[in-house]
Amino acid sequence: MIFGPSLLQTAGRMLTAPIFITGGLSAVKDPAGKAAMAESTLDSIREYVPGLPDDNELLVRINGGVQILAGATLLLGIKPRLSALALAGSLIPTTLAGHSFWEMEGGDAKAHQTQFSKNLAALGGLLLIAGDSDNAKAIEKAAKKAAKKAEKRALKQA
Repeated sequence: MIFGPSLLQTAGRMLTAPIFITGGLSAVKDPAGKAAMAESTLDSIREYVPGLPDDNELLVRINGGVQILAGATLLLGIKPRLSALALAGSLIPTTLAGHSFWEMEGGDAKAHQTQFSKNLAALGGLLLIAGDSDNAKAIEKAAKKAAKKAEKRALKQA
């Protein structure tokens, strides 16, 4: 097989990352519009997360920073599963705050419904990346680590 899973996974990961990097840069550079759009969502989140800062622009910038960092590490293949999970975590509030089409009317609603759907597709891709691993290697590594610990314990007890 010319294009094995590894090459396709690498390409998929690299093609997924840039949208988060550019979106994160936009949020960090100019958070005002996004913060205004996110206000009602952030107020709702604050009911469940009491320590959340009141500064919506700061929260938008933090979310943007997460997207830049996790997008860059995803692009470079550094901890891709963790990077994808961080991006998924940042995408959920972004999607709810920025594309709540069910609260809109007219053309705006349709445009935001499309963006909402695109974000759901991106979330699905991130979850595929996060869930993808060479489980055999991970299990083998964990088993070797456990065996070494058990061997050390046995030597101490002997």
